[in-house]
Amino acid sequence: MNESHPPPKNIVLIGFMGSGKSTVGRELHHRLGYPLVDMDHVIEHRAGKAITTIFAEEGEEKFRDMETRLLEELCDPAAPRRIISTGGGVIGREANRDLLRHLGYVVWLHAPVDVILERTGKNRDRPLLHTDDPRARIEALMEVRTPLYEKTAHLRVDILGLDCGELATGILESARYFFTGHL
Repeated sequence: MNESHPPPKNIVLIGFMGSGKSTVGRELHHRLGYPLVDMDHVIEHRAGKAITTIFAEEGEEKFRDMETRLLEELCDPAAPRRIISTGGGVIGREANRDLLRHLGYVVWLHAPVDVILERTGKNRDRPLLHTDDPRARIEALMEVRTPLYEKTAHLRVDILGLDCGELATGILESARYFFTGHL
């Protein structure tokens, strides 16, 4: 990292769809008072349509371009400290992985396939799961994405058996050490 730039100051949540990024992001926002940027919500607001509609009308690549542009904007060094909740596939692009690490402390919320399936199975707002076999699709996506989450994250948190408050407490404790070491 270039010494002329201040250390990254955000907490960035990554993980598969349904791993709890938005929920844990809200909890961290309430505890710290930092603004919460839910990237999927920002993209939907800017596009004026749901992510499922973006995928259907413009394709996944266009959506991924929107994610990259938003990450670039979030890297503004003058911005306040924030909690950033990402979309599950944001780590698919190498440029995005670099931007995420530049943004701050990257925490991977890891959930097993059964939890993901339980949380997303009935949700029609998950365009990548519009398939006859959601479990197979989740397993295939996780096989591709897991090494990318591992490369990107400073911390992996296994969510199984932990509630939102416990997850937030653990993340905050770890983030304190991370930021102290980067001062």
